[in-house]
Amino acid sequence: MADRDLDVVCLGEALVDLLPDRRGRLDEQDRFEVCSGGAPANVATGLARLGLRVAFRGVLGDDAFGRLLVRKLSAEGVECRFRATPAAPTGLWFVALDERGERSFFSPNGRISADKLLEPADVDPALLSRAAWLHCGTSAHATPRGGEALRQAVRAAREAGARVSFDPNVRAHLWHDLSDLRRLCDDVLPGCDLVKLSEDECEACTGEREPGRAAARLADLGVGLAVVTLGPGGALARRGAATFRAPAERVEVVDTTGAGDGFVAGLLARLARLGPLESVPAAEVERALAFANRVAARVCTRAGAVAGLPRAGDVSV
Repeated sequence: MADRDLDVVCLGEALVDLLPDRRGRLDEQDRFEVCSGGAPANVATGLARLGLRVAFRGVLGDDAFGRLLVRKLSAEGVECRFRATPAAPTGLWFVALDERGERSFFSPNGRISADKLLEPADVDPALLSRAAWLHCGTSAHATPRGGEALRQAVRAAREAGARVSFDPNVRAHLWHDLSDLRRLCDDVLPGCDLVKLSEDECEACTGEREPGRAAARLADLGVGLAVVTLGPGGALARRGAATFRAPAERVEVVDTTGAGDGFVAGLLARLARLGPLESVPAAEVERALAFANRVAARVCTRAGAVAGLPRAGDVSV
């Protein structure tokens, strides 16, 4: 894959996050800061800051906030390949933070925003042929057309010789029936090289509630490296019959928004240039997990999903 000019193509949603100027309920706030958001867009930003060559494919509203997101992502060095549509607005999400940095969300248009219009035609085989990896996983796959786009993207990436990273980013409120999510995962997971779940997503995506059993289930499906993040408990991973564990970094938490996306960016940044996952030495897998935890911890020290994402050299490897 040495001749490819992109390390990673990210597919999914880019959104505007509106962050409060202080802690408390949304109805207690007076001012909000406009920031970029959306899980795969956060991963793209994290990868670009860590020195990888990244492109992003998704759907935005043909509006001011869509143009704002293109500007912000382009400034980070991400090659933007969006489809702009007048049919729906760019997604807006208000974020509230409690005293521990845990967050809650409200969106006036989250169910109807442009990212939910992702469809199979948005999968770009020519773009994927330029990349070593596809990273996917988006709230857009909660729609029937978005789910088909995800299936198509994984197939197209495999056909293009790209490896696939998948983080389902489960937003249960967007699904009418979580059994639809399970069917989607059953279709998609066997085509993935790297899968990252959070502890509370294990049962919905694999049928296994316990993280170790969920990781083993993913490995049985053929996932090259199955990772489950455990919050303060760090992360565990499974590759074949081998299990890895990495403790969390201890920091003073300001905001947990985007920690999982930072973890994925850190993990992919370490693994994307090491060749097939099955041939990566165990010591390198352990270092990659430790680095991912350090990136995730760094994200938690700043408000918002992207402010704390480090640049190359900011975090030890």
